[in-house]
Amino acid sequence: MARLLANEKIQPHWWSKTFAGSVLGLTLTYAIVSIFAWYGPGGIEATSKVQFNMWLITPIWLSIFSLTYLFKTGIKAIIYLSSANLFFYSIFLTLRWLS
Repeated sequence: MARLLANEKIQPHWWSKTFAGSVLGLTLTYAIVSIFAWYGPGGIEATSKVQFNMWLITPIWLSIFSLTYLFKTGIKAIIYLSSANLFFYSIFLTLRWLS
């Protein structure tokens, strides 16, 4: 069985990965839930969807937060989650601009 080199292993950059998962993961979750809230079934005016949107934040955020520790380094986690934030917020703002 071959041993991994030091740069091939998942690095324990706890502080940067925790920052990425908590801050960037939460903003990514807000972007995903806002797209669903505005453009999902019933739109933003659906009264029964308000509570569901609120409860949807926790499982999405915690999934992103826990998967953040699987990135190889903390910088990669920050870069990938920042890119995902830019992507989802650009989709949301484009849809808001078009409607």
